[in-house]
Amino acid sequence: QKLPVTVLSRCLQFSLKRLPASLIGERLKFIASAEKLSFEPAAIGLLARAAEGSMRDALSLMDQLIAFGGGAIGEANARSMLGTIDRGHVTRLVEALARGDGVALLAEVRELDRDAPDYDRALVDLATLLQRVAIVQVVPDAAAQDEDFDAALLTRLAGTISAEDTQLYYQIALAGRRDLNMAPEARIGFEMTLLRMLAFRPDTAAPSPKPGTAGTS
Repeated sequence: QKLPVTVLSRCLQFSLKRLPASLIGERLKFIASAEKLSFEPAAIGLLARAAEGSMRDALSLMDQLIAFGGGAIGEANARSMLGTIDRGHVTRLVEALARGDGVALLAEVRELDRDAPDYDRALVDLATLLQRVAIVQVVPDAAAQDEDFDAALLTRLAGTISAEDTQLYYQIALAGRRDLNMAPEARIGFEMTLLRMLAFRPDTAAPSPKPGTAGTS
């Protein structure tokens, strides 16, 4: 912006955009296959999303994971290196939300806290699963095409949670990330986000008639 217009008019300008995670993932798979490296698709997906649109960062992360995993690109090592939580924790949290089970929800948070997780990343993973569930609720066949989550799991959750609750949980997860830094502790902020999901749910029940209005015309 500081260059004179006369200079800019003689320059080639390139508008660089962030690459989609799917494209980054395909490139990482190609490189891993060409180098004859053992890899798990879920690990590639984690690296692609962590790169946040940068192919250079994705390659750097893959190099780190190769060194971290002794030459293999595995999901468990990727989660450990990136600070993401085990997918089982996220699944059990969503299942507890679907049941409205606050006891199970807080018990899972206690179990999760033993691994000293990155709670911001935990909310990212939670929102990601909810987004996949929302897609399957609209397009059921999309479950079979998901590389990150089991198709049977997505189908089951899509049938267990209402579409309204799924959308609400997703929005609360996003708001929870925004408020996490203002919480007394990261775990407290994470717990309150989950409890907010239980406390604020769409009221799908039909409104009760007002007293004295029955039978009136």
